[in-house]
Amino acid sequence: MSTQSLNPDRQPTVLITGAAKRLGREIALHLATAGWRVAVHYRDSVDEARKTVADCTRLAGASTAFRANLANETAVRHLLPSVVEEFGYVDALVNSASTFEHDTVATFSFAALEKHIRSNAGAAVLLSQALHEHLASRDARGAVVNLLDQKLWNPNPDFLSYTLSKAALESANTLLAMELAPRVRVVGVAPGLTLTSHMLSPEKFDTLHKLAPLGHSSTAADVAATVAFALTNNSITGTTLLVDGGQHLMKFERDFSLM
Repeated sequence: MSTQSLNPDRQPTVLITGAAKRLGREIALHLATAGWRVAVHYRDSVDEARKTVADCTRLAGASTAFRANLANETAVRHLLPSVVEEFGYVDALVNSASTFEHDTVATFSFAALEKHIRSNAGAAVLLSQALHEHLASRDARGAVVNLLDQKLWNPNPDFLSYTLSKAALESANTLLAMELAPRVRVVGVAPGLTLTSHMLSPEKFDTLHKLAPLGHSSTAADVAATVAFALTNNSITGTTLLVDGGQHLMKFERDFSLM
């Protein structure tokens, strides 16, 4: 994916939250391969962040890790300025980090909701605001990509607080696109079942991954390519690209991890 739509005269810089491992790492490597300088945000995964930085540096020539707890407002407000201080400028933001803890209506609490809302929605809004302010100081334009979930279009009551926080982020996606235009475009990318976890055996993951009209859900490469497309297409904002093999068209009574 070319970076020419941003600025042909210099190497673009992106901050990716949750880039130390899993999907965030795959997005970081894909963008580094395309020529982006990558600011790798992490919270506790120190060793994984170092590896992602090393791999991105090998691919693009520049990458640095930045530690921050996205549930802490002060830490979030300091994150993007720290990236600017290191790299000189930032062109784009990918909000990939996500708190994902199980609860239901029966176990729901204000504390669980607040924990998810802070890191999954509040941090994304503050970072988008900070990017807009930074771009305005440079009289430049940029983009934000928010990682969502096909679950929002195919709801089930599992992981209630997580789902509510992603629904808030999906609404913020629209509101930020309106408020931050024309300087910042805001696009959602909603994967389906993409990577396995400790809750799924390899055999179960393979079976569930095939539960889609196309016979497969999203791969990490699919999602990363879509993020790159969203970042560099100057005519997309205020919408969400579902990358899930059509899983959102099917009705699932439970979350994948509990099926």
